[in-house]
Amino acid sequence: MDVILSSIMELSVEEWIKMLIMWAIGGLLIFLAIKKNMEPTLLLPMGFGAILVNLPMSGALDQIFNGISQEGPISALFRAGIDNELFPLLLFIGIGAMIDFGPLISNPKMFLLGAAAQFGIFFTFAMVLLFPESIFSVKDAASISIIGAADGPTSIFVAKYFDSKYLGSIVVAAYSYMALVPIVQPPVIRMCTTKKERLIRMKYEPSAVPKAVKILFPIIITIIAGIVAPQSVALVGFLMFGNLLRECGVLNALSETAQHELANLVTILLGLTVSARMQAQDFLCVQTLLIMGLGLIAFVFDTVGGVFFCKILNIFLKNKINPMVGAAGISAFPMASRTIQKMGQQEDPENHLLMHAAAANISGQIASVIAGGLIIALVPQMM
Repeated sequence: MDVILSSIMELSVEEWIKMLIMWAIGGLLIFLAIKKNMEPTLLLPMGFGAILVNLPMSGALDQIFNGISQEGPISALFRAGIDNELFPLLLFIGIGAMIDFGPLISNPKMFLLGAAAQFGIFFTFAMVLLFPESIFSVKDAASISIIGAADGPTSIFVAKYFDSKYLGSIVVAAYSYMALVPIVQPPVIRMCTTKKERLIRMKYEPSAVPKAVKILFPIIITIIAGIVAPQSVALVGFLMFGNLLRECGVLNALSETAQHELANLVTILLGLTVSARMQAQDFLCVQTLLIMGLGLIAFVFDTVGGVFFCKILNIFLKNKINPMVGAAGISAFPMASRTIQKMGQQEDPENHLLMHAAAANISGQIASVIAGGLIIALVPQMM
């Protein structure tokens, strides 16, 4: 006990200030999770973890005590679930089991909207490359750019693949912007569209998708992704495997488990484990603020890319697409599609855009994963 007390007393004023700031940041994340209901399943464990790992001589992390090395549970979980990208991949099984690709299959042009809404990723990647190497490396640029997809698991996968020391900041930014979709997207969309464009009505004429097509879809997408972007095949494959559990019709119990128990358990572990990279010495730096700002730029330009691509398509289409639907092409499912539905109802209570937006949103889930794979494949060619 005397050794512990003496170690705590030896902390400098600067170290105490940094520790208190991290406690405040952890408390803020917990507040947002509970009071504002912002991604509570992840922000709450992440916030608590941020406090846990910033306690003096925290036993949650690896420590050397009296000359003996002691393994901390959060450090052990980090090695077991993040170092090998296992937790993000397992979470993708649950996400895949939650998604119905029917609206997308019956309206395949929505694939284009999902692809266009990844523009912000590549725009931000190019932008971060302009920073001096001393601030952000090429690998950091790749990791930061994926924030624009508003896809937490993909952000974790890419950041860990490149072993970015800013993993904690990147994950906080990615999940924050996922939660802020209803706040950030509407003003950006209104800036990019006219009243007339926002009033465009889209008929929804659902066509029954044969069960065989729904079963073949995840298999075909996995094969195509593996050919086009081999580095994305793990992410896409686990996502599509989860969807295959849902659609095969003979593994309903496993599908339900993937959607609920598996997804919830992995999310809790993911939130706690990521906090290992939220120690004050790594998190409290100018780069964290830059990452939050760059992540916002990537997110905004993803939205802009989807909207303007719809405008371009409308030049050639007889049945026009409401440009707001293009903004749903980001990966934040289902928040983005709900946001577009709400905006459509505000402009015209009789205009129902939800199913169109959901198709674009689902496409964005696939496209963001493939974009992550393309970034992973691109970076080694630049080094």
